[in-house]
Amino acid sequence: MATPDSTLSALSSIRTKIRRLTRSPSSSQLTNDQIDDYVNTFVLYDFPEFTVDKQLVFFTMPNIDTYATNTVNEDDPLYNFKNKYLSVQNPIYVGGQQIIFSQSRAQFFQQYPKYTYESSIGTGDDVTVAFAGTLSSIPVLANSVSFSSADTDGNGIVIKDVARTDPITGLVTSVGDLVDAITGSVGTINYISGVYTFTFPVAPGADEDIIAQTYSYIASKPRAVLFEDNTFIFRPVPDKSYRVEVDVYQRPTELLSGTDVPEIAQWWQYIAYGAAKKVFEDRMDVESVNAIMPEFMKQRSLVLQRLVVQQSTERTATIYTEKGAGVTVNQDFS
Repeated sequence: MATPDSTLSALSSIRTKIRRLTRSPSSSQLTNDQIDDYVNTFVLYDFPEFTVDKQLVFFTMPNIDTYATNTVNEDDPLYNFKNKYLSVQNPIYVGGQQIIFSQSRAQFFQQYPKYTYESSIGTGDDVTVAFAGTLSSIPVLANSVSFSSADTDGNGIVIKDVARTDPITGLVTSVGDLVDAITGSVGTINYISGVYTFTFPVAPGADEDIIAQTYSYIASKPRAVLFEDNTFIFRPVPDKSYRVEVDVYQRPTELLSGTDVPEIAQWWQYIAYGAAKKVFEDRMDVESVNAIMPEFMKQRSLVLQRLVVQQSTERTATIYTEKGAGVTVNQDFS
């Protein structure tokens, strides 16, 4: 026998409630697809304060410092991160140990500055354009490599690396491309071994130094993380795979089939009233909007009251008052 939540709170029940509220019993008046659009618009975009506190787990990889939204591999925990999650919360654990969490780029790189290492890899002769060799200080960080010189007229020549990403994992690979801003790809760089090969678009002038600028590092267990633009940046750069545990607030997920149930079953009536309100708004039916507002606000208040109890037992929080609902909610903005 089905549980009450699976029968009363499923999308099929929400559809029925919306039809009754909007006086639209026939699919010729309002199709299920249209109802589902109203439901999911309300869930995804009118629900920001009703988020679900979950733990996100992913793993670092050796010599990779940056972990961003993956739009390729649906099995990756970071897949569609920027749309699924609203915020990241402290504490964050790496390999079972809490690390420093920052959302300030200035503060993070003040603590872990990106010092550039310069080295001469040769001199020009006004003829040679192709160069190959091995960097002396390795490994080097992706998207931080450049080779520069000057031609016989003193004009600057600069090529820089552009990291490649694995099409499956979305992570940076060990080999990147060296690119000229005008002509495009001119060579490659191995970030781990330091082996490079490239062809300048013009020959460096006679006796002009050819300078490599890189960010080299000593990989080890991360002690700090910067979270910026839905991207995690670790320092030190990981030397191996570590388990990362992060508390996140997840956006409520879409309801796609008739048997789908909201993350919290109690939400179903609030969703139904919210979607019905959108139907009336599109119909320019102000009288009906006003008629359902008292019950809409009652359901909103019930949902918020549950969050008060749930969140107050989970963490110490900043007090936030939800306007219009008459309910105080605990939320963590640290």
